[in-house]
Amino acid sequence: MSTIAVAPLSIEDAELLVATARRAAEDAGVTVSVTVLDAGGHLLAFRRDDRAVLISGETSTRKAYTALQLNTPTADLVEAVQPGGLFHTLPTALDRPLLFIAGGVPIHRDGRLIGAIGVGGGAPEQDHGFATAAVQALA
Repeated sequence: MSTIAVAPLSIEDAELLVATARRAAEDAGVTVSVTVLDAGGHLLAFRRDDRAVLISGETSTRKAYTALQLNTPTADLVEAVQPGGLFHTLPTALDRPLLFIAGGVPIHRDGRLIGAIGVGGGAPEQDHGFATAAVQALA
């Protein structure tokens, strides 16, 4: 049996993700909070601008956590939790409640999940764009 080694998400990677998302948001005139989690759900990097709404920090963390737990961008899950959707009755008895608002994106390396980023503070579509831009910069 062979084992494939995949480099984990490093602190340097996490810092690049935060800086890229923050720069994209600033270019759009938006103030955001950014959270990066490793594959185990541990906080690797976090940034909340003093001008951001206080709840944006918790929002970015929950978006990252949701993307990590379900290994799917949160933007792809919004309809699934509506009445009649696939996850409408999904229990939220996990470590922290899931948040099905666009802005959380899983991070993969060599086809394996290595972490997630969450962005909160802008409109959901903006947050998704900022998170996606950050992940693309890491590739």
